[in-house]
Amino acid sequence: MLHFALRRSQNIHYQHVDVNKDARAQAKGQQPSVLWFTGLSGAGKSTIANLVEKKLHAQGRHTYLLDGDNVRHGLNKDLGFTDADRVENIRRVAEVSKLMVDAGLIVLTAFISPFRAERRMARESLAEGEFIEVFVDTPLNVAEERDVKGLYKKARRGELKNFTGIDSAYEQPESPEIRLDTTQLSAEQAADAVIDALKLQGIIG
Repeated sequence: MLHFALRRSQNIHYQHVDVNKDARAQAKGQQPSVLWFTGLSGAGKSTIANLVEKKLHAQGRHTYLLDGDNVRHGLNKDLGFTDADRVENIRRVAEVSKLMVDAGLIVLTAFISPFRAERRMARESLAEGEFIEVFVDTPLNVAEERDVKGLYKKARRGELKNFTGIDSAYEQPESPEIRLDTTQLSAEQAADAVIDALKLQGIIG
């Protein structure tokens, strides 16, 4: 039984704050942004993102890494892996990323994020130039050969439903800011390529 209507749009307003994103970014001496690592399971997203964060941290940058598995232990532990749950997973991550950018941070996210529409939603939630899509380009057969977590074997046996690349689609980025061919680059080389790209784009000096 409904005792009252939520009427969210009528009862919620933006509260003005005096310390804004520009002030926070200036205090940190950096250009806040989101590095959105996307690719198949086993592509190397988490490994490369971790190396990039280590390199940024060594330069004195203020960063935070949101990893797909880690977020599902807390913020998104109520979500499964249906298409609808995957969409909500990315929506929440995009909102958290936006808050962290507002705090002046360089945010790294490592999520399969299989659907272009959700990656576009994440991009459109940020200001121009703040979203940097990093496509960790690893062919399915290579990712499946690696199968570090044994997930592809489970999916092939039918024990793991809605697994990206097997029985759930992965929509490749059409024009990512950064593309990493992991058949040609080691994780260390890929991380260096990201750092070089960030310098060229003026995200870091």
